[in-house]
Amino acid sequence: MTRSPAAPGGTLVLAREGLAKAVLRDRTVTGWLALARADDLRVIASAATLVEVVHPRINRPALEWTLSRLVVEPVSEPIARHASALLADAGLHGHKYAIDAMVSATALASPGPVTILTSDPEDLTTLCGGRATVVKV
Repeated sequence: MTRSPAAPGGTLVLAREGLAKAVLRDRTVTGWLALARADDLRVIASAATLVEVVHPRINRPALEWTLSRLVVEPVSEPIARHASALLADAGLHGHKYAIDAMVSATALASPGPVTILTSDPEDLTTLCGGRATVVKV
């Protein structure tokens, strides 16, 4: 069975470092984004990731251009509840893991297969429990 050309073939998730490097047009992340477009993958970031990536020295026009090329997924109540469950299942808690849990819940709610670009593969791998491919960038 072939998939419909309108149906994406999976999802590429940009965690904080993935999004920050996309804004900086990092060669590795740019390559991932080109592959995602070629493979008809959805490219997303959690709204929580925006809170992490924005700082006084960020190039705002570059950030806005990057955001215009992906989908920013909201942190809804179901995502927050799923993030809480992921934390509990992993035996983690507290603000140290909160955004990673929201990113993980957003990723797991997305069409698979899912790949996450992050600087913190250990925590995201633990939270996703093998249901997503986590790549260090």
